[in-house]
Amino acid sequence: MDSSCEGRDVELRELQRLEGHTDRVWSLAWAPPLAGSPPMLASCSGDKSVRIWQETPSGVWDCKAVLDETHTRTVRSCAWSPSGKMLATASFDATTAIWELVGSDFDCVATLEGHENEVKSVAWSTSGMLLATCGRDKAVWIWEVQPGNEFECVSVLQGHTQDVKMVQWHPSADVLVSVSYDNSIKVWAEDGDSDDWHCIQTLGQSCCGHSSTVWALSFNSTGDRMVTCSDDLTLKIWDTSDNPSQTSSGRCGSWKHLCTLSGYHDRTVFSVHWSSTGIIASGAADDAIRLFIENKDSSIDGLSYKLLLKKEKAHDMDVNSVQWNSKEPELLASASDDGTIKIWRLSGISS
Repeated sequence: MDSSCEGRDVELRELQRLEGHTDRVWSLAWAPPLAGSPPMLASCSGDKSVRIWQETPSGVWDCKAVLDETHTRTVRSCAWSPSGKMLATASFDATTAIWELVGSDFDCVATLEGHENEVKSVAWSTSGMLLATCGRDKAVWIWEVQPGNEFECVSVLQGHTQDVKMVQWHPSADVLVSVSYDNSIKVWAEDGDSDDWHCIQTLGQSCCGHSSTVWALSFNSTGDRMVTCSDDLTLKIWDTSDNPSQTSSGRCGSWKHLCTLSGYHDRTVFSVHWSSTGIIASGAADDAIRLFIENKDSSIDGLSYKLLLKKEKAHDMDVNSVQWNSKEPELLASASDDGTIKIWRLSGISS
């Protein structure tokens, strides 16, 4: 049942349930849209495998590949390169695998080693020239993509005091954000003089940050706002429009807290993703998906967001990942501890 908060016919309709994984599904990634190619989705699971799903001409989603012979433990995160030709997968076996799409086959062309234990997240920069990984060893690694599918570690960033849950690059700048079990959000950039990477801002509780584990983050399409989600049951919206490398007069740095969405979740929020049309989706431990939009009501002072829709019982267990499709922004994919992936279509939104 959709509980719409707008008094209009906004609906999140389940198109298909994708089954095949034999353990919880941790993460999803839509492939960048390629000309003439139908949408493709990667999923990764506690069953040590990655599955590639593609929409057929009839509109049905089929599993076109299973990548299950490389990782020896849970695959926690997956990310496509901007070209759509490479897929990176991060695993609890302490490695990150790089897969190349050759024709219709995926070949494992590199294995990145260095983390002491579980790798929790992997992300490509917008240029496709840098890759970031993070893990339970509290470290963030930055890798440079070299010719011939070689990857060189250019920096190991030590700043978090606990497990690092996720890394994500800014959509237009070579600026990296990490979020952690230590409740903080850290912003990293390269020092132009020394080519060394360092932390240029920490968004902690004293800067209106989260009071418990930060699980995920997402930028809007222009990169001037960021949303984070947490075990403290809130979403927080941040102003990321200023260059974080510039010195700021603000106590907390150039990126600033704008507003907090509280009172909507009563269980941990594991995933958050901002669509290209400005809709924020969240996935949480109460098995529900919620959608939020900016409140344009001129009578409200300052920036605020409102609940657009709550999809109760979206899955039978925790929702671990929600991901909007960039080319078809009304398409949403979700993944759960129940071992399934669902494809949804949002309708009734006036542009």
